Amino acid sequence: TFLAMGRMHTPGKGISQSALPYVRHAPQWLRKTFTSEDVIDQIVKLAKKGLTPSKIGVILRDSKGIGQVKSLTGNKILRILKSKGLAPSIPEDLYCLIKKAVNIRKHLEVSRKDRDSKYRLILVESRIHRLARYYKRTRVLPPNFKYESSNAANLLA
Repeated sequence: TFLAMGRMHTPGKGISQSALPYVRHAPQWLRKTFTSEDVIDQIVKLAKKGLTPSKIGVILRDSKGIGQVKSLTGNKILRILKSKGLAPSIPEDLYCLIKKAVNIRKHLEVSRKDRDSKYRLILVESRIHRLARYYKRTRVLPPNFKYESSNAANLLA
């Protein structure tokens, strides 16, 4: 039997996901078109523009036809960025949650009576704390990292 891990703040157990191709190497036509160095140069150029690793992957997939960077280069996008010293200081998923919390707080300054947004802010911040705890444990974030709503906007800059 297959047990799916439940979501944190919704009842869903969503098991729908995309599947990677069985063949782990890039197709022949793609290897003829792009070398590993070409792809790494593209990734570095896009990262210097300020794009996140997932946005870089989407651009490479949609405009260049590169479905999996790892099949061409042997490394994932984030590992390539780390080796070049261009990796973001905080992980992308944590960054997006902090950005969402900042936007909800900004909304609550204008609409103080919006109770649903207050509740959603509590849920988002609990997800931030849980994710930060995980990243501290896996040593992606420094042990003295602490999310505080007062300086959350500074973390995004």
